[in-house]
Amino acid sequence: MKIPFASATTPDPQVWIRPLQAALPEHEIVPWDDSGGAHGSELAIVWNPPEFFFERERKLRAVFNLGAGVDAILQRPGLTDRVAIYRLEDAGMAVQMAEYAIWAVVRASRHFDAYIDQQQARRWDRLPHIQRQEWPVGVLGLGVMGSRVAQALAALDYPVAGWSRSAKALDGIQTFAGDGQFDEFLSRSRVLINTLPLTPQTRGILCRDTFAQLLPSACIINMGRGEHLVEADLLAMLDEGHIQQATLDAFTEEPLPEPHPFWAHPRITVTPHISASSIRDVSVRQTADKIRAFLAGEAVSGRVTMGRGY
Repeated sequence: MKIPFASATTPDPQVWIRPLQAALPEHEIVPWDDSGGAHGSELAIVWNPPEFFFERERKLRAVFNLGAGVDAILQRPGLTDRVAIYRLEDAGMAVQMAEYAIWAVVRASRHFDAYIDQQQARRWDRLPHIQRQEWPVGVLGLGVMGSRVAQALAALDYPVAGWSRSAKALDGIQTFAGDGQFDEFLSRSRVLINTLPLTPQTRGILCRDTFAQLLPSACIINMGRGEHLVEADLLAMLDEGHIQQATLDAFTEEPLPEPHPFWAHPRITVTPHISASSIRDVSVRQTADKIRAFLAGEAVSGRVTMGRGY
């Protein structure tokens, strides 16, 4: 079977095609050419597929995404529910997100930014010891990524809670679910970490109404999508003092434009969308396993529910 690899953002498709071909020698992995006609394939592997990919490939039965986020795919014209979308469920990203969250939380709760400032001023002042009960963490989203983040911080004895659309249970984590428990979740949280997928329901969820319900001197960590955040609301609440610090890894426009106020804000840390990246060999192996299971008629994990957006 010919399986096209389609990406609008990968300059050299061979960086994916070569390892995918090695992992699936029984099939032919080919680049998808958006200047030509349809391949007529039943399966495809994608990463940010070209705009008119689904309008052209009308015979697709399944698409395998080389990432966990599928918002870009679901926005493409021509996609119908006849096409099964499968996403990566980890591929080495969960541990990276846990590392990023630990870095951001510990920096704030242990005063490490203040110690860096003191070094520049050649001051030897010991700041107050950490009181972890004063740093309750709330994790938005309890999928593979969010669960790993929550458990990693709970292992460091931070009081951790998680919120998800549907009820979930995690050892050592207080869990909340649905709109009815959202306010209660926020009101016990000082550190708010976003790992949610981007859907119409979660777009703009990091807004003034959300921020206002957090405990004072709140910290925001966004590892989701830039569209989750209402930027003006964050800047306003930093100026008002209700939010102490924000660590942001995803932005509506990337790269972040040079004149953007986030760059120079003294209480915002900007990173260039690096909180988690798929590890190529793990991604390839997981995708190959999913394709073989699909063709064998077996259950395939990671199927996207289009109505939910993840």
